[in-house]
Formats: sequence, structure tokens, C-alpha cells
Amino acid sequence: MNWKVWLTIVLSVAAIVTGWSAWLQRADPVAVTTGPVRSDYVLRDFEMTALNQEGQESFTLRAPLLEQDPSERTITIQTPLFFVPETEGGHWQARSKLGWISAGHDELRLEGDVRMTSPEEGGRDIALATERMTILPETNQARSDEFVTVQQPGSRIEGRGMEVDLADQRYTFLSEVKQRYEPRRR
Repeated sequence: MNWKVWLTIVLSVAAIVTGWSAWLQRADPVAVTTGPVRSDYVLRDFEMTALNQEGQESFTLRAPLLEQDPSERTITIQTPLFFVPETEGGHWQARSKLGWISAGHDELRLEGDVRMTSPEEGGRDIALATERMTILPETNQARSDEFVTVQQPGSRIEGRGMEVDLADQRYTFLSEVKQRYEPRRR
């Protein structure tokens, strides 16, 4: 036999053995595990102030727990207390059981026993109560699609759906409106 034939046979056998060995030693596919998504960061017992595009206060937040979602960059908060500035220098206070802040920090959502009060400096003592509310600090607006109660000295207004201009302290109810005048006690 020719040496070229022997070389071809040896190389073919070596290739077959190498391929078979590689096939036996191939890695098992990595199992993808899914678990709870971990927060980007967590803050406990904190106070933070968010600034708008002009570097002025957009809102201030106090809460016992804040967590940021790493993929969406949104923030969830337990029992938040928001301070939203108004043009006259005071702050609206809004609290609830749960809170959410959009990735751009331009939308605040409050859920569960929402209570909102007007600034003390404004001269009008307004208290709003509902189950869900959205606050837009950039435009100084708040709104809710839920049943809302507005209490102020001498009157109580209830209705479903409401929009509030926080700067002017004007509110508009959308439906099922009831108003009751409550005389002040002397």
C-alpha cells in the first residue's frame, strides 16, 4: 500500500475519534432561571428632593422604603409623603399606602387611602380624600378617576373623577357631584 493511503486512513480515524470525543464532552445547555427581579437600589427611611429641567424643586418625598425597577427605571414606594410645591411658595402634601414614580419623574401615582392637603400659606384649608390619584408636578396638576371628597371650611364636595389645578387651587369634578354646606360653629 501507498503511504498516502495509510496517511488518509490515519487522519480519517483521528478526525472521527476527535469528533466523537467532542460530541461526548459537549456542555449541557445552561438552565435559565427566573426569580424575583431585584431592585436597582433600595432606600430606607429617607427624604429626597427631585428637581425639574430648570433645576427647581419638582417634589420632595419622605418614605420608609423606596425600590427602583432596573429594567423600567420606575420607582415604587411604601407609605409615601409627597410635598409638591406651588407657585406661592407653599407645598401641597399628599400621602398614601403605596406610591409610584415614572422613569422621567414627571408622574406620581398614589394608591390606597390617598390624602392630600393644601399649603398652610394659601389661606384655604383644603383636604382631598380618594383611593387613587395621579400628580403631574411639571404642570402642577392632579387627577383621579375614583370617588373623591373635598373638604374645606364650610363645605364638603363629593364626586367621581376630578382634576385639580394645584397652583390655582381649583378643582373640577367629572360626574356624580354632591355638595353640602356645613355652617361653622360659633
